[in-house]
Amino acid sequence: MPSTMNDWPADAAEVFRRLSAESDIRRLISRYMRLCDLPLPDADLSEAQRVHAIAALFCEDGVWEGVGEYYENQFGRLEGRARIAGHFSNFFNAQEPRLIFNCHYLTTENIEVKGDVAEGLWVQFQPWIYADSSSLLRSSRLRCLFRREQGVWKIAHYRTENVFIAPLPPGWATTFPKSFSLLRSPLS
Repeated sequence: MPSTMNDWPADAAEVFRRLSAESDIRRLISRYMRLCDLPLPDADLSEAQRVHAIAALFCEDGVWEGVGEYYENQFGRLEGRARIAGHFSNFFNAQEPRLIFNCHYLTTENIEVKGDVAEGLWVQFQPWIYADSSSLLRSSRLRCLFRREQGVWKIAHYRTENVFIAPLPPGWATTFPKSFSLLRSPLS
């Protein structure tokens, strides 16, 4: 058994690096989605801490962008952590009617890693419930670029494009939480 990764055959070491990068990226995009959920599953974070945590997932020169005929007009393009943080601060605080529930589901994952850069593709579904009891289901395609900086994967360019938005009938969700406690880790 090799004692270090450097003792592995070259192909095995490269496979390990790629799989490790894919796993890191998967955790990164999962953390991003969880931080965007409402109510916030990480119940110990304030709204300001949530916004800071989202922005910290991006490269300093990171880009968050809505593309395509619908999302380009709705979201536009934000460059840099400060502008990304400002967008999320506005999103979580300034909506009327207020968004009270949102949960992200990712499917059809494809991650390609090439050295210290990677690209990830997903389809996303999100049920949204508002305080006025209106609801909708959103679906979008994500195409994200990632970059490893100082050994840590960050989001370099997050792009989302609308697939569909469908209104949901009133009362379709009969129960949903007003807060979460499940994600408080027993490992912490």
